[in-house]
Amino acid sequence: MTTAANPVLPRSAIETAVFRPFWLEQALAREPARVAAPLQGEVTADVCIIGGGFTGLWTAIQLKQAQPELDVLIIEKDLCGAGASGRNGGCLLTWSSKFFTLLRLYGEAEACRLVRASEDAVYQIANFCKAHGIDAELRLDGTLYTATNDAQQGGMAPVMQALAERGLSSWTQWDALEVQRHAGSAAHVEGWFSPAAGSVQPGLLVRGLARVARQMGVRIHENTPMQRIVEDFRPQVIIPAGRIVAGKVVLAMNAWMASSFAQFSRSIAIVSSDMIITEPRDCLLEHTGLDHGTAVMDSRTFVYYYRSTPDGRIMLGKGGNTFAMGGRMLPSFDRPSVYEAQLHKALRRMFPAWHEVPIAASWNGASDRSVTGLPFFGHLNGHPNIVYGFGYSGNGVGPSYMGGQILASLVRGEENAWTRSGLVKGPLGVFPPEPLRYLGSLIVRNAIRRKEAAEDHGCKPRALDNWLAKFAAAAGKADKPV
Repeated sequence: MTTAANPVLPRSAIETAVFRPFWLEQALAREPARVAAPLQGEVTADVCIIGGGFTGLWTAIQLKQAQPELDVLIIEKDLCGAGASGRNGGCLLTWSSKFFTLLRLYGEAEACRLVRASEDAVYQIANFCKAHGIDAELRLDGTLYTATNDAQQGGMAPVMQALAERGLSSWTQWDALEVQRHAGSAAHVEGWFSPAAGSVQPGLLVRGLARVARQMGVRIHENTPMQRIVEDFRPQVIIPAGRIVAGKVVLAMNAWMASSFAQFSRSIAIVSSDMIITEPRDCLLEHTGLDHGTAVMDSRTFVYYYRSTPDGRIMLGKGGNTFAMGGRMLPSFDRPSVYEAQLHKALRRMFPAWHEVPIAASWNGASDRSVTGLPFFGHLNGHPNIVYGFGYSGNGVGPSYMGGQILASLVRGEENAWTRSGLVKGPLGVFPPEPLRYLGSLIVRNAIRRKEAAEDHGCKPRALDNWLAKFAAAAGKADKPV
């Protein structure tokens, strides 16, 4: 078992000028200018985790909490948090609004357990940050799901009633004035509020988790991509300058799984979520009524979501924009958003007082959308010592903590509620083959855009657009939130 110290190098020595999304750039600016050195040579480990985002880091941390002597190694092809974990909207949410999907897939008892576990994960993340000194700007100020036109009104009522009937509801319905006052915008006509949620600076969280993992003894090597896996009894992870022989391997690569393993090419669809963030305006934020950390989102199929930051900014994003053919990672996923102008227009519409406030940055990222809208876990090709988990479908900040619980339980061979869960049965369904998936995604996306534009103007959508939009619901995309 290798126990050598985790070496670091000056960041400038191994990182060239690359685009970094706002959150990660802000987090890196607060760190000493050093990163974990690439791995070279042949090493061994009890557990090798591929991927240094939320899922990989939570898995490593929970393994060390349960078994401190375990030798855990993480390799990350870029920097920890360079993927979705450092570039999402920072909305810390639960699965309660997914209750009908959970019920249909896993049955009553498991659906109820998963709702409770997803709410518990929010508080566990907050407690972990407090206990380990991670200043991730985490604010447990709840979430607000709203309707922004007449067609959206009442859409959340059935799931709220189902939760209440089972004693699971943390939600309260607010009238239009209360919603508008708290959400800072007259665009909302009704809403439901839950305190079991909040917002976080995701770049600070993921970099903080990496720091704590190192303090626990986890070896982390950045700029170390996996080239392939040799599925021996003790799996071998081949890297550019060597290999890792491990007792167990955890694949925590999320959207990159589809292009790395052919068997998952139809298990997820790769689609962007795009964001903008304003320059800070503390006084204007207080005047708007957004001087809190509530995560707000509307009831569209591909929702608008927004929240403020402690330094006086508004972040606004929208899912379901750029679709990738064949699970490929498009260059546009790692650049400023091509939808910046549209997002800025939406921000000015929602917040007229912010009309003249400049946009500080825009960015986007690849989201791994599963058929069900929920992540899935399992053993790669049935191999007892290689496990995986991905498919968070745009809601991974909170649920990735549960992903760590699942993967840590699988690695340790435990018999518990996580390893018995229906989440551990692998992907439940596949998307159509290419090019049907890509072309169909564009057709459905554009129909949804037309349908929702008509609803925004109080008009009746075309029957064809209504019919096409139902395919998104069938694929799990219409669950709230994205």
